[in-house]
Amino acid sequence: MRVESMSPGARWWYALKPASWPKVLVPALCGQALGAAAAGRVGAGALAFGALWMIADVAFVVLLNDWGDREVDALKRRMFPDGCSPKTIPDGILPAHALLLAGLGAGAAALLVAWVAGVALARPLLLPLGALGLLVFGAYTLPPLRLNYRGGGELLEMAGVGGVLPVLHAYAQCGAWAPAWLAALLPGLLLLALSSALASGLSDEQSDRAGGKRTVATLLGNAATRRATEALLGLGALLWPAASLLAEGAPPLWSVAPATAVALHFRARLVRKSPEAVTNAFAAQGAYKRELHRAIWWGTAALSAAVLAAGLRAGGGPG
Repeated sequence: MRVESMSPGARWWYALKPASWPKVLVPALCGQALGAAAAGRVGAGALAFGALWMIADVAFVVLLNDWGDREVDALKRRMFPDGCSPKTIPDGILPAHALLLAGLGAGAAALLVAWVAGVALARPLLLPLGALGLLVFGAYTLPPLRLNYRGGGELLEMAGVGGVLPVLHAYAQCGAWAPAWLAALLPGLLLLALSSALASGLSDEQSDRAGGKRTVATLLGNAATRRATEALLGLGALLWPAASLLAEGAPPLWSVAPATAVALHFRARLVRKSPEAVTNAFAAQGAYKRELHRAIWWGTAALSAAVLAAGLRAGGGPG
């Protein structure tokens, strides 16, 4: 890719990293589906809120993450000039101040959307929950906390992606922040989000270590991170049918079993690719993470569709 020949629109599109959006969009859609299942109907206003809030939230997260990681991104480009894609700030695609201002503007837009929707939909917790989602990310990568550097960033990502996002969007649909079906399935969603958070550090292991980041990959190494990723993925998927069988007020087994089958199918493919995804094997790590993302995103999508069908069929799941 020749940076100097990119148009302004292409530069911003590259900076927004659309390939990474499902990491945030899929749990949001899952929350919408579980909230609609609890309500027994799909609310158009809540869907509109979800679409607008996610556009602003994704821009906030992606742009400010690049701003916060600009120094370690530059370090990685120096260490592996041919081993990773161009970085937005170090490679001169966009200046740091432009990403900072655009990211902060996107965060303000997300709060505005949550406030307006909270009034229009009579959902007073939308603004506090939306602010919580932004604050979780802020604690993850922005000063003064920067817990992705100090340690604990993966747990914050688990809480934000696997917890706050589904809760926020379920609340928009049904007016309850923890409907019974969501509460039953949330532990599985949290573990899947944690597995993704651990794996995201694999390709940055050595540059993050050199840059002073404290992640599971920098502290425990590549092999232990892969083992933990695979274990969390499998356990998270199995918690869905376990909740259906054991938790009171959980969705029926037929609505969660297909999602578990999808996730475990791609987990098996992930495990087969695991031995090649060693430190600095960037192409193999990319193939490894593609199978992980398929397990999480397609499994969660299957869960969302089937549980929504169950809720609509029953005229609303437990609140």
